[in-house]
Formats: sequence, structure tokens, C-alpha cells
Amino acid sequence: MARKDDYLERRQHLAKMNDEELYQHFWDLANQLVAPMLEAGKHYTTPSIERSVLLRMGFSSLEAKPIVNGLIERQLLGHGAGNCVYLLAEKTGLSIREAGLALVEGKYWDQVPGLFKKGEENHA
Repeated sequence: MARKDDYLERRQHLAKMNDEELYQHFWDLANQLVAPMLEAGKHYTTPSIERSVLLRMGFSSLEAKPIVNGLIERQLLGHGAGNCVYLLAEKTGLSIREAGLALVEGKYWDQVPGLFKKGEENHA
């Protein structure tokens, strides 16, 4: 069975748009498509995802695991492991790697909760 060609009907709302308008319309639709995924990413995470973020920041799996476990113990995983390491580095003047390794060694954990204002998300 042949498929009905309805291309001309379906494109009517686009026919009067110039290239710039089509470009903007495309990105508006793309943003609408991605928005729910971005929103979910802000509210839901897992230890595996957070370890993966740390791996992409240059930490080994042996270094990432204690950082993530420390965040879980302190109920801070929702702030994001990479975000926590980044904000700690900013606060202490250490490099991101030095800040992460300090957490692995058990240092600075008392400062991590203070990186966030009560009821506020802090995203780098």
C-alpha cells in the first residue's frame, strides 16, 4: 500500500518563513524537545551518573567512588558530584583535581555542605 504524500499540506505553516525564521523555529522546537530531559537531569541523578561525571573531569574510578560515597553519606548527591568538587575548588583556591583528591583523603568534607545556600541549588 502506497503512503499518501501530504508533504505540501504539512509544510504550509512553514512556507512563508524565511531562512532566519526557519532556523529560529528549528531551535525553538529542539529546545522544547530537550527541556524535559534537562529538567529531569536537574532533579534526578544516581551514583553511577555522578561517578561518570567525575571520570569525565579526569578522576579515576578509584578516586570517584569515595567522592560519590561521601556525598551520599552527607545527603548531598543531588547537588552533583562535579559541581561539589568545582565549588570546593573555587572556595579553597585549589585546582579541581586537588579539591577532588582532598575529598578522597577525607579533607574539606566539613566545608562541602556550606557551599550551598539552604533551599537553593548551586550549579556551576
